[in-house]
Amino acid sequence: MKSKIVSLSKNVEFLSLLNGKKIVNKYSTIFYKKLKNKNYHYLNVSFVAKKKLGNAVVRNKIKRRLKNMINGIINENKINFDYCYLLLAKKNVFDDDFQKIKGILTSDFKKIK
Repeated sequence: MKSKIVSLSKNVEFLSLLNGKKIVNKYSTIFYKKLKNKNYHYLNVSFVAKKKLGNAVVRNKIKRRLKNMINGIINENKINFDYCYLLLAKKNVFDDDFQKIKGILTSDFKKIK
């Protein structure tokens, strides 16, 4: 099932997510929380790459890689649509192997139930 990924748009949503629960790994920090007024047909995920990680080209590549991994995890049905997510990228996402990172993200999303 192909699902649409919708990004968070309001500052209040970001601040609320930052006060929610989080999972930290070598490649990213995943903040998650159940938000009110959420459409459960869409997956609310936002990707953040800090300016410290590199120039705009590098940051966009990191966000594209993360978005591609999330699409793969959605296709495997291993993500909970009840939550909104914020992925804060770390520098290792740019350097390491795609499948390795995707495996770690998949195991982290399995923990969220």
